[in-house]
Amino acid sequence: MRFRCAGVLGGSLALWLVAVAAAQAQRTIAEGVYTDAQAARGQAIYEKQCAACHGATLAGGLAPPLAGAGFLRAWDARPLIDLVDKIQQTMPATSPGSLSRAEATDVAAHMLKVGGFKAGGSDLRSDDTLKAVALVAPAGGTPAIPAPPGNLAQVMRGILFPSSNLIFNVQNQDPGQQKMGWQPGDTPFGWADWGAGIYSGWELVDYAAIAIAESAPLLLTPGRRCENGRPVPIDRPDWIQFTREMADAGRAAYRASQSRNRDAVIEVTNVIADACLRCHEVYRDKPGGTNIDPSNKAARCVP
Repeated sequence: MRFRCAGVLGGSLALWLVAVAAAQAQRTIAEGVYTDAQAARGQAIYEKQCAACHGATLAGGLAPPLAGAGFLRAWDARPLIDLVDKIQQTMPATSPGSLSRAEATDVAAHMLKVGGFKAGGSDLRSDDTLKAVALVAPAGGTPAIPAPPGNLAQVMRGILFPSSNLIFNVQNQDPGQQKMGWQPGDTPFGWADWGAGIYSGWELVDYAAIAIAESAPLLLTPGRRCENGRPVPIDRPDWIQFTREMADAGRAAYRASQSRNRDAVIEVTNVIADACLRCHEVYRDKPGGTNIDPSNKAARCVP
């Protein structure tokens, strides 16, 4: 009963939080929430701090576009404060956190201006106002299905890359050996180390292999964008094949791990590496980089 009650209360709390968020964001960006003067200030900041990655017209390049249907779909129905928080805390990528709150808000005003949303009679400034204004597209401007929250690079770096590296690490460390790490009763422990003392080495290899097999289909999620803002080519036969190969590699790694045979896992690391390489050769590894974009990320996601 305790767990059932907790589940009911948790569900009620979630619904309450959604209702609060909806009540807070009662206005929309279509109502004129910034001034032309504020957008002009934001344009000057944008040209200096943002244009090199996001493009002079906010159409994207090295980084995703900051205007248009794709941008609005990713941010649809979220309060404007979320956008300003992201600008202030994570941008520009070369110096995150260097913009003041006022500068970040001015950049957001410039984005609204370029996006075609009308200006109003007062600056967009206070956090209370930012919380009350929702980022919504004009009627019919965005699909009904929300965009996935992560871009392709984030999914790769958050799931597939660390999971593959854990399996590759079997080449250097026997998962069956006693590990050095956190043990029950030891406090505190680092956030990245906690699993090393709770699960055995072989279990961690199991979990990494399952993560690869289960997450590979996420590369085919409709609406997902690449780091540079281009749509992931989910309809191309070669991309579908590369995704299947990655899922198959994860399954092969899991079978090898279940055998508890280190040599079998070491052998399957070649399968994972080859699955990665075949896709990277077509869609990631692009010549012609620049000083600003040495690996030519702007050209990725197209064959």
